[in-house]
Amino acid sequence: MNWFKISLQLNRFPINRAQEKLWQIQKIPEDVYGAYLEEQSRHIVEYHLQHNEHYRQFYGSNNFTSWEEVPVMQKKDLQRPLDQRLSKPYTKSTCYIGKTSGSSGHPFIFAKDRFCHALTWAEFIDRYQWIDIDLNSSLQARFYGIPLDFYGNLLERFKDRVSLRRRFNVFDLSEKKMLAFLERFRKSPFDYVNGYTSAIVLFAKYLQKKNLKLKDLCPTLKVCIVTSEKLFEKDKQLIETFFGVPVVNEYGASEVGLIAFENSNGEWIVNSESLFIEILDENNQILPNGEEGRIVITSLYNKAHPMIRYDIGDTGTLMPGSTLKRPILKKLTGRTNDVAKLADGKVVPGLTFYYVTKSIIEDAGSIKEFVIVQTALDTFKIEYVSEQEFTPVQVQRILTAIETFVGKNLQVELERKNILQRNISGKLKQFTSLI
Repeated sequence: MNWFKISLQLNRFPINRAQEKLWQIQKIPEDVYGAYLEEQSRHIVEYHLQHNEHYRQFYGSNNFTSWEEVPVMQKKDLQRPLDQRLSKPYTKSTCYIGKTSGSSGHPFIFAKDRFCHALTWAEFIDRYQWIDIDLNSSLQARFYGIPLDFYGNLLERFKDRVSLRRRFNVFDLSEKKMLAFLERFRKSPFDYVNGYTSAIVLFAKYLQKKNLKLKDLCPTLKVCIVTSEKLFEKDKQLIETFFGVPVVNEYGASEVGLIAFENSNGEWIVNSESLFIEILDENNQILPNGEEGRIVITSLYNKAHPMIRYDIGDTGTLMPGSTLKRPILKKLTGRTNDVAKLADGKVVPGLTFYYVTKSIIEDAGSIKEFVIVQTALDTFKIEYVSEQEFTPVQVQRILTAIETFVGKNLQVELERKNILQRNISGKLKQFTSLI
């Protein structure tokens, strides 16, 4: 029984029609794929110009002229009542309504028309087949957060049940809870793990400490899919070693759906069927493949709500040799707002701190996870979960590395904690600037 597809159909998401449309798009030859993207991009802009007063005002004109003149949307442009942003004839009752996690600091409510939402799920079904996972029959161990209010919690658990997902709540990652996780894997025939990178890495470290391999406890396990947070190569190797299965990178966002998915050759294939992805510089000019810039996304089929040249807040690079039909994401660098500004005017990617401290901290072996917070122009705080305090030698190594790679005359505070604060969705933001 195709419970997953049935659940979509019961909620009036036309999954069969969406799958047929996806297949038609995939059949378009490479040499005319650019024409398809150009036609569909222009069509979605003209649709919203005709049916959406808010978008007309934002666009600054009633008519489409050229793609280069289409304004880039920021998340702050969408932080207003949803009723003001919906295109006619759609209403809240005729759409899929969702809310972003706010990990970028700009949460907002968004809408998709039902066909667009079904098309997103058709793409997930398609990509998961690449790794021998069937969303209609494969059992998922889901490492995510969950709403804490009664009705939200109940609804999410019901959705988990009909979608063959079993929730592993990442809000409690104590060793006692990890032991309970192990028992669930022993008793259930899970086909795959899916969830936030940081939580899965922490579970892999627990397995390492216990000298256990997850696949020995759960022989049906095939693959682990990590999403929403950056996966470092060392962490990928850790997961693959102690889970005993391959790790696959997924990149998506709730407001636009699946952005990229890693295939069996390790290529991060960008979704070019229902999305048009651009890499732009600071002046909104398109960068050639191989150069790093802002990831800007157009949802080609969302008629309920314009997501057109939408700056998702991430930076990345497309692989040289990518084509319009088969773009490959070479690198996902991080969020554009994850930068540290120093007193001397220097701007440093927040990820720099993570790279600097990660290798040093992990040499200790007992460090479970950590985050870095900038509290002033010259002050940074490292919060970490560990079995023991840093030794003076470890502290000095961290200070020396930060001085070498980031800057001099910086104050670094270290605080050991029992647990790190995650956001409302359960994600762990590994660098945050409070200035």
